[in-house]
Amino acid sequence: MNLNADKEEFLKEFGDDYGYQNAPKRIDDIRASEFKRLNGLVYLDHAGATLYSELQMGAIFKDLTTNVYGNPHSQSDSSSATSDIIREARQQVLDYFKASPKEYKCIFTSGATGALKLVGECFPWSSQSNFMYTMENHNSVLGIREYALSKGAAAFAIEIEEAADSIKVLQHSIQRRGDASSKEEEAIGTTYNLFAFPSECNFSGVRYSVDLFKNIKENSARSEGLPVDKGHWMVLIDAAKGCTTKPPDLSKYCADFVVISFYKLFGYPTGLGALIVRNEAAKLLKTTYFSGGTVAATIADIDFVKRREGIEELLEDGTSSFLSIASIHHGFRILNTLTLSAISRHTASLATYLRRKLLNLRHENGASVCTIYGIFNTKVCHQLGPIVCFNLKRPDGTWFGYREVEKLASLSGIQLRTGCFCNPGACAKYLGLSHLDLLSNVEAGHVCWDDYDIVNGKPTGAVRVSFGYMSTFEDAKKFIDFIVSSFVSAPKLTEGLCLLGRRATPFSNEGLEGGLRLKTISIYPIKSCAGFTAESWPLCSTGLKHDREWLLKSLSGEILTQKKVPEMGLISAFIDLNRGILFVESKRCKGKLKINLKTDSYDGEREEMGLHLHTQRYEVHGCGNEVNTWFSSAIGRPCSLLRHYPRQYHFCANKSDTISTCRDVQSKLNFVNEAQFLLISEASLFDLNDRLSLNVHKGNRGTPTLVNSVRFRPNLVLSGGKPYAEDTWKKIKIGNNCFTSLGGCNRCQMINFDLRTGQVQKSNEPLATLASYRRVKGKILFGVLLRYETDANNVGQDQDSWLKVGEEVIPTSF
Repeated sequence: MNLNADKEEFLKEFGDDYGYQNAPKRIDDIRASEFKRLNGLVYLDHAGATLYSELQMGAIFKDLTTNVYGNPHSQSDSSSATSDIIREARQQVLDYFKASPKEYKCIFTSGATGALKLVGECFPWSSQSNFMYTMENHNSVLGIREYALSKGAAAFAIEIEEAADSIKVLQHSIQRRGDASSKEEEAIGTTYNLFAFPSECNFSGVRYSVDLFKNIKENSARSEGLPVDKGHWMVLIDAAKGCTTKPPDLSKYCADFVVISFYKLFGYPTGLGALIVRNEAAKLLKTTYFSGGTVAATIADIDFVKRREGIEELLEDGTSSFLSIASIHHGFRILNTLTLSAISRHTASLATYLRRKLLNLRHENGASVCTIYGIFNTKVCHQLGPIVCFNLKRPDGTWFGYREVEKLASLSGIQLRTGCFCNPGACAKYLGLSHLDLLSNVEAGHVCWDDYDIVNGKPTGAVRVSFGYMSTFEDAKKFIDFIVSSFVSAPKLTEGLCLLGRRATPFSNEGLEGGLRLKTISIYPIKSCAGFTAESWPLCSTGLKHDREWLLKSLSGEILTQKKVPEMGLISAFIDLNRGILFVESKRCKGKLKINLKTDSYDGEREEMGLHLHTQRYEVHGCGNEVNTWFSSAIGRPCSLLRHYPRQYHFCANKSDTISTCRDVQSKLNFVNEAQFLLISEASLFDLNDRLSLNVHKGNRGTPTLVNSVRFRPNLVLSGGKPYAEDTWKKIKIGNNCFTSLGGCNRCQMINFDLRTGQVQKSNEPLATLASYRRVKGKILFGVLLRYETDANNVGQDQDSWLKVGEEVIPTSF
């Protein structure tokens, strides 16, 4: 079915809700005129940050360039203009939540997190207080727990289930620090408790009914031992995600605190949020710190301060972000033009369509492809917002890693979000992760934003797609097509065949005797910088002598690579063994830099790097200020050059005595990512370039992007043989030197950097094409990693071992 037919089918069901039929502009016009920068890009992370429109930013620019806004803590005309704008902005926020200014105040903060922090800091905690929160809460809400516990209060998570005629609350274990019984007992009547929940879960999209807090405040939630009948309960709603399509109606539900973030609503400004606080609740918030704007009078040399009485003035420290506040008017204008109801229906139609399509996907063996997380049709969690959170399964029931999905989506021009989305409770709940699982994942090295997406066979996070007011059917359709092509119709591995090669045939050594030769030897003295080729080169216990023996480190201690500093690829290095000098060149620097290879000539102090660089610790030399200044100029940021000092060498294993990556841990390594050597074959490279050309002829790609071996930064390039035959090799002999294959090399975005013009040019190729046929278990493989067998080659004897171009290569597959 083509796009037009699919869209017609979609519109038959959702035509009344999709596209803003009654607005001045419909969705296609909005995208064409106000989001031209999205041409060819599918943006599906609106729960993370929605997008600002060009119309909105044009209005903001006109406003700020035609009006003069001064510091509001004054009485000048420009200051008065700012005060008026801030007053109007507060009212707009209250209107959005249907909150009467007689009952509520709007406090501007640095964001939703800042608003939550303000509540936690100023809430009247006591040793009798309770902080109760649903499992599905953002880390910024969970952080309030630290304030509660530090004051001796109890904190506990709850889960909510339906009983026959009411809501049943299941309580998790109570957390408490110190001995609460030893503290002075307060009367129950003066005890204040806080209950926090999200209006919409940013993990699953589940919307909690705001009736929930009425049950808590009216003490009607039923659960044995739950202290909802003790003291005064106050309710905090995290509406940062939910307010984008369904903000809490505060004319019906008198929540005490509601927090929002404006970039979630309309993309700009960032760094600005608000706390909407009920007047009676605001009186209980006690601040310690005072600042400009929060005080009526102070005396510098005695303990005297008179604080302002206005709630906004009292709780907003310092000068407010008044230019950002002035900007929100233009964002609200966009939302009001479309109407909140239309936005909610529009985004819901896309999310519903996507959920159905994903749930209907099946592998060839009939197995379901997609598991979607969320609760449907219950009293408490009766709706879903415009979020679709899921994981994908292979035909055998094992999971695709979410990082694999994210990487491939990025190559296809699709931006989405993966992980736990700073919501550990929802993540554990929906993924079925026990406390033991979570602790084991941490022990295995898993932390937020890393690549450990599958641990012990279980996902550590999920894939999240979220829609915004400017999302289109075409966005959803392109994403579905991507899932189908990448995860449903994935090619299969056939035992005995070279890995997914189009020309692959069962490997045999027959006919290859004398046919495989070493064509190129490349050495990269400085990690991530350009290297040089040699006709012959000595081997040592770490691989090719001096290969990746140096690296660049930022002033903050970060190891610099091309992934973060692509310009490093424009620095070239060459070693003259006879003269014992490392030469370095860059177009940004005049003249060659010369570095003596003799370690005793170094001016810098020796130091041991306390960095977790691929689970290994190194002792290194600094190279002196002159060298550091040269490299800082070459890459345009302060850095220092460090050299591996090989006399002291040891591994840094994790606590379970295992190495948590595929890195070679049996060899001595310089600053390499995985292994001593990377080998590729010309035959495999020719096959890849054939595929790149074929994609252009089929219209799947634009301009041909043919690549040479330098893109892959190999140490060894072989000529002869068949494409991808190297996948099956176990041992390799080059000349008289023996090597062991450690398996395929997992490729990343670095191979998409084209440096041939002297400028860094980035595209999706060749990684996108490789992903279409060289993807196995979340890895995109090209080339193989080798370990030099020092014992077999008698390394350490007086005579050095050398590799020479033209030497015969003899592989074995056993």
